Amino acid sequence: MQHYFQDRRILIIVSGSIAAYKTLTLVSLLKKWGAEIKVVLTKHAQEFVTPLSFATLSQNSVINDLFTDPLAHIRLAKWPELILIAPASANIIAKYAQGYAEDIATTILLASTAKVVLAPAMNQVMWAHSAVQENIQKLSARGVDIIGPDIGLQACGDVGLGRMVEAEEIINMLPKYFQQGLLKNKKVLITAGPTQEALDPVRYLTNYSSGKMGYALAASFYYQGAQVILISGPSALKPPQFCKFIAVRSAEEMQAQVLEHVAMVDIMIACAAVGDFRPKKYQLQKIKKDKKNLTLELTKNDDILKKISTHKHRPLLIGFAAETENIIENAKKKLKAKKLDMIIANQVGPNLGFGAEELEGFILTAQQIKPLAKNNKAIVADQIVKEIMLAF
Repeated sequence: MQHYFQDRRILIIVSGSIAAYKTLTLVSLLKKWGAEIKVVLTKHAQEFVTPLSFATLSQNSVINDLFTDPLAHIRLAKWPELILIAPASANIIAKYAQGYAEDIATTILLASTAKVVLAPAMNQVMWAHSAVQENIQKLSARGVDIIGPDIGLQACGDVGLGRMVEAEEIINMLPKYFQQGLLKNKKVLITAGPTQEALDPVRYLTNYSSGKMGYALAASFYYQGAQVILISGPSALKPPQFCKFIAVRSAEEMQAQVLEHVAMVDIMIACAAVGDFRPKKYQLQKIKKDKKNLTLELTKNDDILKKISTHKHRPLLIGFAAETENIIENAKKKLKAKKLDMIIANQVGPNLGFGAEELEGFILTAQQIKPLAKNNKAIVADQIVKEIMLAF
């Protein structure tokens, strides 16, 4: 993540909400990844958090008064590449939408041309109020991006939509604002995770895929400005908010969703570990263990990639080859047989590939083979996306 935030200038405005404690984590993480952070606290924010805490974490003085330095708001307005309001209370949302400039925070917002992103935090009834929603619509129309809110337990005891999104998720949404957007207006379809082929109401056939590589690719494409559709089999990973997310279970369900969406995309990355076989017959009742041996009859699933390679709306097509032996040779065969534009070959086995945090392998096209050094899957995803961008 560090390569997205290194030396980036981010101004964080903290308004009055109990969720302000989350912004301490946000500042800490952004500093960890190399960002330059300055913090503005509103008067109400200081009822929940102290300037000293943010000054310590950001390693910069906190700004909380308009008149201590009469020109501070102009300097601060010109300084950041990005302004993040987190938490954004109903109060500051209303003031910003109506063009108020009554304190240091709102004055900076009116004086700056930087991109503004806000993360709302308020009671669920307040969030649903028509006045708040009208203000949100006004800001959105002006180009302000909104992250969240989330559904969950609130400080008042209510459960509903209004919680500020967690710091880690906010950070995952920010790198796109610092990228060149080389894939802007491009649409990408990614499949990820395993599939599950039901045997009976309690059992299924599956594999060890975690979905980590596919989810990392979705993030990398998003950071380059692409519109992402992520079709995922069952995974413990949290569905990302930055893309259209479609959850599926079986290979047939994944194929149906791919066929429904493939005509509208420019690039397809088949990263999912799709089951090659499924039970020929689904047992309506639980299979009993009253026999010493059990024979399962399997039938072959369609090859989704091969089907898409001959589709009339065929996009740029990239596949994955997870192999236990003869990695390059087997990947070359798949590249040719499935008529792919590119294939990523990697070895799987103990501590390799499925479920691991790192991946190593090769990028193959008809013309060349490029090694992928062992690295975190997020870094590997960036390298793969850069190679794909060369095709445009």
